[in-house]
Amino acid sequence: MHRFEIYSVSSLIGWSELELGDAPMGVAFGRFLPAPGYMAIQAAVVAAQGGPLPEELLLSIRDSNGAILESCGVVHIVDHSSELGPEGLEVSILGVPYPSYEVVFPEQVSAYKQQFNRAG
Repeated sequence: MHRFEIYSVSSLIGWSELELGDAPMGVAFGRFLPAPGYMAIQAAVVAAQGGPLPEELLLSIRDSNGAILESCGVVHIVDHSSELGPEGLEVSILGVPYPSYEVVFPEQVSAYKQQFNRAG
């Protein structure tokens, strides 16, 4: 698995392996591991539960080379850490187009294809 960096504007706020996804929808998500920079925006993330995050957070996800992942959707963080501890943090990216999705998230594409190869 690859480790992706999550930024708010130009500040590193955390990491994720984006280990899960919905390949046909261009969605990837996974556990969010906060960096010290997350504290500066955590209150805004918690306040937005159930709704869109403030646009001024300018969330982005970068690959190991520092390139921003292309998407036509949004990056979203869900924070239920006050109830669930560190397991209650998740990040998602929506609308990653093909063929980029297949290049960046081959494991999710493979898992999607495998469900059609199972004997029924």
